Amino acid sequence: MPGQNGRSLSSRQYPCEQCPLRPLPVFREFEKQELAFISTFKKGELAVDKGATVIVEGSHSAHLYTVLSGWAFRYKLLPDGRRQILNYLMPGDLIGLQGSVMGEMQHSVEALSPMLLCVFERDSLHELYRNHPGLAYDITWIASREERMLDENLLSVGRRSAIERAAYLIAFIGSRAKVVGLNGKQSIQIPITQQHIADTLGLSLVHTNKTIRKLMDRKLILWRDGGCEVVDAEGLKQLAGWEGLGEGRRPLI
Repeated sequence: MPGQNGRSLSSRQYPCEQCPLRPLPVFREFEKQELAFISTFKKGELAVDKGATVIVEGSHSAHLYTVLSGWAFRYKLLPDGRRQILNYLMPGDLIGLQGSVMGEMQHSVEALSPMLLCVFERDSLHELYRNHPGLAYDITWIASREERMLDENLLSVGRRSAIERAAYLIAFIGSRAKVVGLNGKQSIQIPITQQHIADTLGLSLVHTNKTIRKLMDRKLILWRDGGCEVVDAEGLKQLAGWEGLGEGRRPLI
């Protein structure tokens, strides 16, 4: 049934037992009883159009979501409309946990591309914590990972130069996309605009444009109508002084 902001809730196209993300090497395997619970925890799937708002800051959502396909970003707005992008979301990422703990969302989420989300009832989290300690640990791990990523982003904005910031951001997003199969066998295509980069790094659009051109001159990236193509991921990491994700297998809710 059609929802707000270009969204529509549907029955399950992908049962949890046939989840296309679960076979990826980056995700840990579920115990049989955990998979059975997650299958009942999931209430359906939500199709989201590009540019649609998934969650609004200050809202009280009854649901949690896992990204099954597509891209999104988390952001906050100042009263005058200036935007700070906090992080980017891609398959396997959990959306809405903050609202489950804090009572209301402290940020908004917008789709960068068409998306498909797995929908979970927030009230069922209590059962997860009571009866499935392994999954409860997974939720804690996911929250800790988000904190770690924000720490690295804050370091980048506070201490890296403009070109180092841009190199880190593109390398970081590209590395995350690669491990969840968003590139297939091709170069990684990141569906962002230079305005997105400016709003993430705290730079003006003019400064961002000049910085992107420097990365292109070094043949580290290409800029196309659909966004940014990573040409030399290792070169970006070296320029940024970033060693990479450093993650092993991780949970998938």
